[in-house]
Amino acid sequence: LMREAAFLQMLDDYDAHDPANGRYYGAARVDFAAYVQRLHDDERGLVGIVPCSHRWLVDGEGALAGVVRVRHRLDTEFLAAEIGHIGYDVPPAQRRRGFGVAALQAGLTHAQELGLAHVVLYADTDNPASWRTIERCGGILDEERHSPHFDCLVRRYLIAIAQP
Repeated sequence: LMREAAFLQMLDDYDAHDPANGRYYGAARVDFAAYVQRLHDDERGLVGIVPCSHRWLVDGEGALAGVVRVRHRLDTEFLAAEIGHIGYDVPPAQRRRGFGVAALQAGLTHAQELGLAHVVLYADTDNPASWRTIERCGGILDEERHSPHFDCLVRRYLIAIAQP
């Protein structure tokens, strides 16, 4: 119940300050339990194209400070060329506090647990906060190009995952 309240507070923040990026989480407002079940099902490979793990970053006061998604593999050209292994979001009220780096580092740790040797990430070219976060976490710029799906310039990054 506490996580539901924190998640809905995050949605309110997105609605007020960044509705385009908050839309992805809107189903949680309708039926939170079903939304969380869908995340669990997604991790088991029952929802999307490939299994995808979802993790929430919680700050010291119990607020949601970030979300990270880790796709277990990139089986299609669309995933490889447009989406990548890891996506992360930081709610507007939590930005510029290091939570993007923390979320991505959590995603990289999970990628290592999954046995991935490297991951691919994308960031819009006009979102320097995102690509700086990726670079801080070891991302090497592979290319910058136009994304047909998102219809904007994107930067493709590679991060090598150290194996234990």
